Amino acid sequence: MADAGPGHGEERSAVIDLEAIRYNVRRLAAVASPAKVMAVVKADAYGHGAIPVARAALSAGASWLGAAHISEALALRAAGIEAPLLAWLHTPESNFAAAVAAGIDIGCSGWELGRIVAAAREQERPARIHLKVDTGLGRNGATLESWDTLLGEAMEYQDQGLLRVVGIFSHLAVADEPDRPETDEQLAAFREVLAMAQDAGVDPEVRHLANTPATLSRPDTHFDLVRVGLGVYGLSPFEGQSSAEVGLRPAMSVRTVVAHCKDVPAGQGVSYGLNYRTAGNSTLGLVPLGYADGVPRVATGGPVRVAGRTYPVVGRIAMDQMVIDLGPLHVSAGGATLLGAEAVLFGDGADGGPTAEDWARAAGTNNYEIVTRISPRVPRRYINEEPAPDAGAGQ
Repeated sequence: MADAGPGHGEERSAVIDLEAIRYNVRRLAAVASPAKVMAVVKADAYGHGAIPVARAALSAGASWLGAAHISEALALRAAGIEAPLLAWLHTPESNFAAAVAAGIDIGCSGWELGRIVAAAREQERPARIHLKVDTGLGRNGATLESWDTLLGEAMEYQDQGLLRVVGIFSHLAVADEPDRPETDEQLAAFREVLAMAQDAGVDPEVRHLANTPATLSRPDTHFDLVRVGLGVYGLSPFEGQSSAEVGLRPAMSVRTVVAHCKDVPAGQGVSYGLNYRTAGNSTLGLVPLGYADGVPRVATGGPVRVAGRTYPVVGRIAMDQMVIDLGPLHVSAGGATLLGAEAVLFGDGADGGPTAEDWARAAGTNNYEIVTRISPRVPRRYINEEPAPDAGAGQ
């Protein structure tokens, strides 16, 4: 039975629906308009595959791509993707020269400026930079106190032809909690730094602040460009609101096949620590995915759908496997028939099956982490592929 059904003979896979990616980008672009859309494809597109997702997003109307690291951006360029592309998280070891040579926009919080200028001199090509300000998140970005100095230094280098200030941006801390006042405070601070930049003679192509939740709920944060990550992958950024309720379609389904079934008596212990014992005669099903595949070890109780029914994981999740209790109805008569049956950990939930949010609740985390941590040991399979347009994809 393992070679039947949607798995196409694969023992385990993360199935990525590229039409869902395109649908989500079109939806976010419509909400953000007239602002443009940057599809954030960092962390291998949140585990979905950066190159196929980037191409799908561009074909659906995204104008920009975003990555955390220069190395991620360089991989996109190596694949022939030529769309505007920003990388914003650097260390002193980051390859700024390669970024300048590849036409990658570079986020700059202050300390990077000298290294970027040195790279521009080396490449004999002006760097494209986006100045980042910390409006309250407390991570990357220039402080409000140092902003004026950074502006002055950047404009001096721009006057020398060594760089172009392409963008000004910041990042929101609590946009996924729409009732909190800090978003208003950050927006006000961002408007202040934009006014300072204008006074300093900066004329950026794009000003960007909004992430996915702000794109969906705060049109006053859209400016010229919105940076959408989670929404591209069809996951809701709001607690208590499903993907469908915010008009998005989850793109990833993680599935495998039942590896073993056996009937056991009451009191059978399950997995390391024997923290779970069967309440009565039951059938145990072995699911061959574990924390080496990215399933959180702490997510006991996470749902697995087999043959139209959803069962919780029982006992500890191990490195390679976990166990579901199929219950007394499967003892003897039914248990063996589920060997090789498809087991879905999460998908789009359209059939009432489990979602990434269900696993997030079981693990005490968020849906971002659930999809992003699915490891390379789980092969990605793409459905609904289509060629990307020539413009932007370098095909």
